[in-house]
Amino acid sequence: MSVNLSKGQQISLSKSDGSTLTAVRMGLGWKSAPRKGFLAKLTGGGEIDLDASAVLFADGKPVDVVFFQHLTSDDGSVRHTGDNLVGGVGDGGDDEAILVDLARVPVHVDQIVFTVNSFTGQTFAQVENAFCRLVDETNGQELARYTLTGGGDHTAQIMAKVHRAGGGWELKAIGEPAAGRTFQDLMPSIASHL
Repeated sequence: MSVNLSKGQQISLSKSDGSTLTAVRMGLGWKSAPRKGFLAKLTGGGEIDLDASAVLFADGKPVDVVFFQHLTSDDGSVRHTGDNLVGGVGDGGDDEAILVDLARVPVHVDQIVFTVNSFTGQTFAQVENAFCRLVDETNGQELARYTLTGGGDHTAQIMAKVHRAGGGWELKAIGEPAAGRTFQDLMPSIASHL
């Protein structure tokens, strides 16, 4: 059963039978909001390139990143499935995904922060049906979903993080609007969530 996350909500990443998750997928989906008015007829649809990134931290310091120009973490535990330049699924399927093999994440990595940014610079007011979701990669079950609602004039969002808690992992929905075309632009905003 999936949980619709709200900003700041935290859930434990354990299975219903009490066992721990070993592999998760953070999926991102979106599509361009329809343009209205006279200019829309002249300029057409307008493609939006949202990018999913995962920044790996150890003791509050970034140690690796997975994004469209570095598709696999140095240790191989986190993998991006590839860059989608236009989105379009937007109704449940993933346009981009980042796979995390939690069992292989090095012990010194204690947090993985997931971000979304508009590489083409459009604001989230121009995006519709955007979501971030966490899926148990071993069985395809959606565990949690965070919906980007309200549009706004920001071009990025710090979506969520998974972090070590006891012997397992927890997911925290962050949902903080930010500005930036790449994950590097978001690093100062990410720092307050570590």
